[in-house]
Amino acid sequence: MFFVRTASERDLEKVSALLGETWHATYEALYGAAKVEELTAKWHSVPALKARLARKDAEFVVADNGKDIGGMGYAAMSETLKKGVVLHQLYVHPSFQRQGIGREMFAELETCFPDAEFMQLEVDPRNDAALSFYEAHGFRKIGETANCGDGQSGIAALILEKPLST
Repeated sequence: MFFVRTASERDLEKVSALLGETWHATYEALYGAAKVEELTAKWHSVPALKARLARKDAEFVVADNGKDIGGMGYAAMSETLKKGVVLHQLYVHPSFQRQGIGREMFAELETCFPDAEFMQLEVDPRNDAALSFYEAHGFRKIGETANCGDGQSGIAALILEKPLST
């Protein structure tokens, strides 16, 4: 059984490995191995994760069963959207998917920002499993971007939003 808890620096190596494996399993067929490697090295390295962990207006969680990190999630208050929080990452390792881990991490993250009125995220329109998950959790499409993530990825994504209860 996995428990959701706040991530710590000692988790970052495992989280980086989880993200690499999950991204290859999910996106290699869509973007190619080289693009997945490029983005994983940039976005999922231990130094990149450490910077997220240090951010004060953010929450970084992991799903931990005492042996494995089965998933991770990261959300932060938006720097550009007033009263908005951005769900930057919510990933479950392929071997642990469909066990409720994503749901538990998401439930934790959406309660961590009492001043936020809505949550936004970006998702590849071809990632049917993620789209279904987010729609089932109250997200609706509000736009699109040609460069998800850091604005330089070259990867198109849908922008989804969900109101948060206040």
